[in-house]
Amino acid sequence: MKLARYNQFEPSYPTSFSSVLDKFFNDSFAQSAKQFTPAVDIAEDENQYEIHVSVPGMKKTDFNLDLTDGRLTISGERKMEEKKEGKNFHTVETHYGSFSRSFYVPETVDAEKIEASYQDGLLKVLLPKTEKKTNKSKIEVK
Repeated sequence: MKLARYNQFEPSYPTSFSSVLDKFFNDSFAQSAKQFTPAVDIAEDENQYEIHVSVPGMKKTDFNLDLTDGRLTISGERKMEEKKEGKNFHTVETHYGSFSRSFYVPETVDAEKIEASYQDGLLKVLLPKTEKKTNKSKIEVK
């Protein structure tokens, strides 16, 4: 079974022209409620799944990880520093605001042994697989 994304369609993509206008005006005037979607890589080997979330410029305490009903939600918020001290930004391409990504976790994941670490702008979540239990047994014909 594969580790699957829960929110496969990006909620910030407008679906109609009126939502394009709403997004334009809301993003222009409501910068404090800004959201972004960090890039995620998912890998698997025979022992575990790995989720890598690219979120540079954050602290370990800025993340929330929650596993409920087989759905892992990774969320957090990156705040822009308010210190300007004579700086005038001409461009700001770094994404700021809150984010949330959710993934369905297969039943083969050992929820008690999930680990997360953050280093060099990369949040790594390791989801170890449990031992596969087989209901097969050899039956001798008599």
